[in-house]
Amino acid sequence: MLIKLEHYFDKFSNFIGMTAATLLIIMLINVFYDAIVRYVFKSGHIAMQEMEWHLFSIVFLIGIAYTLKEDGHVRVDVIYDRLSPRTQALINIFGAFFLLMPITWLIITGSFDFVMEAYEFNEISGDPGGLTHRYLIKAMIPVSFTFVMISAIGFVLHNINIFRRSNLK
Repeated sequence: MLIKLEHYFDKFSNFIGMTAATLLIIMLINVFYDAIVRYVFKSGHIAMQEMEWHLFSIVFLIGIAYTLKEDGHVRVDVIYDRLSPRTQALINIFGAFFLLMPITWLIITGSFDFVMEAYEFNEISGDPGGLTHRYLIKAMIPVSFTFVMISAIGFVLHNINIFRRSNLK
């Protein structure tokens, strides 16, 4: 049952990873276009330059959830790698419940006012010709950390399954 549930969360995280990869390719095309227009045609568009950092922000933010699923987050591997799989699983479960999920929840709930303020004031770029609707990029903060929370549930399930398998041996 838990293994099947873990697979559903993994599918979600894989979809997020593919989305991040696709947006990264779009960002690279945007940067290429912007560089050609700027250096060959001596022109440029502020909106396209801003789109670069908007896309980069989205790739980074939603990539966090996929990185968690792939167990690519930062930790002290010198110590962690020497531990048994059972102990590693316990550390991961503890870290997810007592560090990751509370901080993720804090960011999700704390960023709503930030997004709503940008929406209510109809915040736009300070540069002429820049992007409008700045609340859309700011909304990626609670959205992406919701993705992290979902991936964290899959991460915990994965580690529970590891812990259960190590008990059988």
